[in-house]
This record gives sequence, structure tokens and C-alpha cells, in this order.
Amino acid sequence: MAERIGIDSLSKTYPGGNQALREVSLAVEPGTFLVLLGPSGSGKTTLLRALAGIERITSGRITIGTACVADGRIHVPPDRRDLSMVFQDYALWPHLTVRDNVAFALRRRRLTRVQARELAHAMLERVGLGALTARYPNELSGGEQQRVALARALVADTGLILCDEPLSNLDADLRERMRVEISALVRDAGATTIYITHDQAEAFALADQVGVLERGRLVQTGTPEEIYTRPASPFVARFTGLSGEFAVQIRDTAAADHVEVEPAGPGTGRPFRARRPHGPLVTGSGLLMVRPTGVRLCASHDGEHHLTGTVADVAFRGRGYEHAIDVPGQGRLTGVFAPTRAGRGERVGLRFEPDGCHVFGPGERVA
Repeated sequence: MAERIGIDSLSKTYPGGNQALREVSLAVEPGTFLVLLGPSGSGKTTLLRALAGIERITSGRITIGTACVADGRIHVPPDRRDLSMVFQDYALWPHLTVRDNVAFALRRRRLTRVQARELAHAMLERVGLGALTARYPNELSGGEQQRVALARALVADTGLILCDEPLSNLDADLRERMRVEISALVRDAGATTIYITHDQAEAFALADQVGVLERGRLVQTGTPEEIYTRPASPFVARFTGLSGEFAVQIRDTAAADHVEVEPAGPGTGRPFRARRPHGPLVTGSGLLMVRPTGVRLCASHDGEHHLTGTVADVAFRGRGYEHAIDVPGQGRLTGVFAPTRAGRGERVGLRFEPDGCHVFGPGERVA
């Protein structure tokens, strides 16, 4: 049965004063696939290890279902938290066969050896490894080993699965195929899943809910669509995919959802609209952050453009071309898509689409 996870004011400080988690609060409803997203050092691995019981928390509270598993006095060990983990390095027993690695997860249930092996074999069939049950881990590819680790997590039927960057050691094509398999199998099992990654595309493809961590703080939670279309801060916008960012002048803040901005600098471009942040905003200097969906190429002479720039590079992407555009006095925009190729050194126009452009106030740092 899927479990509800409650995290209240969770902090973790290591000896020497390194504060890995800072007052993190989060509720994960049963059956939800939550992805924790953040760069190295953001605290996502520490949070997952605290949930698993591998790390003792400094303060706060963790509940799994109705049971408190950690607070200032209580620390329930990992083997009593009724959860499964899928590790980055697979963590398979090298001396056990594939079938026995999976059956190992059933050791706490009162099953005969034959029953455990039958359940393990059935789960391996589900992940496409029914013909490899007698092999050992060193006889498998990386993708096959990851399927074994996933089968082991699923067969335990704990209702809570924790995934520690399980796809990071795989090549790009295999990562995508395994992502689809993990999503389908975990959702079919109905388990609550908490999955950590530093890959924004992976997070958005997998998640029902995304939590973004920055320096130990949970800075935004929401659906992938909410995180992408309404980032709470420049950090969230940067970490979830930008073409670029540059200084603007905020001219009009009267509208509820959008503001009018103009590229900063003398005679640099025409005004256009951009999404406003969650918080208050006043006229004056600001920071514009542009998603790849927020800019398109057009002719520099047709009157539709807001800025002009010069093509620095172009890459064929199958569905069309992505361009890197140098904008005088502003910097470079990357990933600017067009169905046709613009030549290197060509002068082009840039048109900004309001819903893919996010403006923040002058107090935000330009990276």
C-alpha cells in the first residue's frame, strides 16, 4: 500500500558546521512520483538518506504513513522503515544470481525459499529479464543490472521506493529507455516514489511533483509545468533550462500576469512582454530570463523582431536547427530553434514570446 510521507522543518548539520538541510518541509501524498531536483551540494542526497534512515537528522520530523520514523529523540533504523531503494551503483550482491538478488528483498516475509524464488522470477519477467535469472551481476550490462535493482525494489511491495540517481551511470539512449520503464513499472505498482536527480529533463519527464533544492533549502515545489512556466526565483529558472539572461528596463507593471520590458542599453531593441514573478515588482532595472521556448528567429528587417544579433553557431537537431546568437551588449542566447538553418555570422532578428520569458527584480544576481 502506498505511503504518505511527511517532512517537517527537517535540518541536518554535519560535524564542522556544514548545514546540508535547512528547515525543509514537504508532504508527499500516497502514490505520488516526486522528483527532488538540484545541483551537487543542494542537499537532495542527504534528504533521501534521511528518509531511508541512513542519516540521522539534526532536527525536525519525518513520518512514513502514520509512524514517526525520525525526530529529535526517535531514529528508526533503515530495515524497520518498510521501504525499498534503487541505488546509483545498483548495489547487487556479486555472489548471488539475478533471481537470488531479487529474492533477497523478500527475506523479511515468511516465505519458503521456493515461494521467494517464484515471486522473484515473476518480477524479473515483468522487467524483461526472465531469461537471465541464473546469471550473475558481472554477466549483465549496465541496463540489465539496473533492471535487476528495480525488480528487487518492486518485489518487496513496500509502498515506498527511494531512487538515488539510478540512471546516471547509463548512456543517453539507455537512460531514456530505462526512464520509461521505471515510470511505467513504479506507477503500475502504485508505490509512492521519491527520486533524486540533477537532470532537469529527466525530472520533468518522470515527475508528478518536482521539488527544487538550493543549498539545503527547498525553494519551490509543484508540477513540472508549474516549475517550468512559473519559476519562483532566478536559481529555479536557471537550473530548469534557459537560453540566456540579460538586463532589461521594466516599463509597465499594471497587468496581472505580464509586464512590459525593454532591453537595457541605448537603442538596443523594442519593448515586449514577459511573465512577472510571484512577488512584487516595480518599474526600473530588472533581469530577464529566457526559456528556449521564449525566443524565435525572424528576419532582421521584417519589423517583427525585438532584438537583433549575430549567429555564432548552429547545430542540426533532427527536427530543425538550434542557434547560438550573440546580442551586442547583452551576451549570448543558446538553443534558439528554427526549422531552417541560419548561417554562422548572419545577422538575424529575435522575437520574444511572453510566456517563455521571466522577469525578476533588480535585487536578483546575474550569474
